Amino acid sequence: MIAKIGRGSKIYGALLYNHSKVLQDNGQILHMNNMLQTPDGNYTTGQLLASFVPYLAANKNTEKTAIHISLNPDPRDIVSDEDFINIANEYMTRMGYGNQPYVVFRHNDIDRTHIHIVSTTVDENGIKISDVFEKKRSMEICRYIEKKYHLTPADQKISSDDGFTFTPVDHNKGNIKSQIASIVRYLPDHYSFQNLGSYNALLSLFNITAEHVKKDYKGEIKEGLVYSVLDTGGAKIGNPFKASLFGKQAGLIALRSHFEKSKILRPEIKEKTSLIISAALTITSNEKEFTTYLIEHGINTVIRRNEQGRLYGITFIDHNTGHVFNGSHLGKQFSANVFQKLFADNKLSEPPSNKQTTPPNPTNINMTSLKDELHPLFDFMINSGSLIGEWGLLDSLLLGGMSEDPEEQIFEFNMKKKKRRRRQSKN
Repeated sequence: MIAKIGRGSKIYGALLYNHSKVLQDNGQILHMNNMLQTPDGNYTTGQLLASFVPYLAANKNTEKTAIHISLNPDPRDIVSDEDFINIANEYMTRMGYGNQPYVVFRHNDIDRTHIHIVSTTVDENGIKISDVFEKKRSMEICRYIEKKYHLTPADQKISSDDGFTFTPVDHNKGNIKSQIASIVRYLPDHYSFQNLGSYNALLSLFNITAEHVKKDYKGEIKEGLVYSVLDTGGAKIGNPFKASLFGKQAGLIALRSHFEKSKILRPEIKEKTSLIISAALTITSNEKEFTTYLIEHGINTVIRRNEQGRLYGITFIDHNTGHVFNGSHLGKQFSANVFQKLFADNKLSEPPSNKQTTPPNPTNINMTSLKDELHPLFDFMINSGSLIGEWGLLDSLLLGGMSEDPEEQIFEFNMKKKKRRRRQSKN
């Protein structure tokens, strides 16, 4: 089971996001803890919010008062509603939120059923609940819950295969051939990429590059691939290795077949990646912030520049969905020319570099179980003005700041635009 913890300065947006799933029949309120309840069991977002108002009003110094947690069992696990409730209560209690008001939503709009928990980080006296070693404690609690409820352990991933380690090649460790083999034999099983350029963008995260070679053999042109190791600056090190050394799956014929299969994908897959990138463009102000935001949300950005520093290629590697996209594959709004202009116009852009942006430790990427919950952009027909207006002076308290969930950020951005438009139309 994977737990994702997001913090923000608003709780209203988290409640509105989850409650809208309920209104669309894509979710349900599964459980409420220390919450004000209605006689008929039906709620508006405002009624859910009422349980948190005393805590928020008592807050003294805490800026991020909202906590939004998703608990994601392995897709193979079948978890009943009763077990989901027990899991949520046990998780929150062990994390120190057992006495807090919180509401548990079950989402069923994607194949992987999961729950979201919305609560506040301040207690009834306005004191912040400790978040010391939060991630470490959360992981330990998840491992405990997996054993107790017989769930598939999240650490049972592809690295459990015999002799398989999904880590970048280190040329200083020796045995280069085995290190390359442990990556190129398995990448096509877990990632989709549509051409050799996309494949190389993915390989670059592991300090490897693949080169298409042609040779004239007795009057016949022979094609193939050779793999080389890269140093930290992206330069080749040592002698290349023929693809045949790593098996058919690493060869040109198999990869070309994989390229074609990768071109067939559901529209929502591209939309999930586009959503996160759109959020990054909306809330970041320069190239460094943009690529850092994407890394934090499971997407690596590989940027290619010529000697003059002009950006001519950009590739997004989405570890959440296991797909690699050139910017143009996602749409004209994500093409290399667009990003060249955006980054060139921005004085805070990083100095030109041919080196790709990679996470501090790629081994932390869970290639199998960690599938990020991201959905297509949506725009609800909700009269946000009346909902917000109910709370008068609490408006800035409840809606201030940006959330940590990309879809919520886009949702909040759209809601604020609607609010501005209404004000302008009245004037």
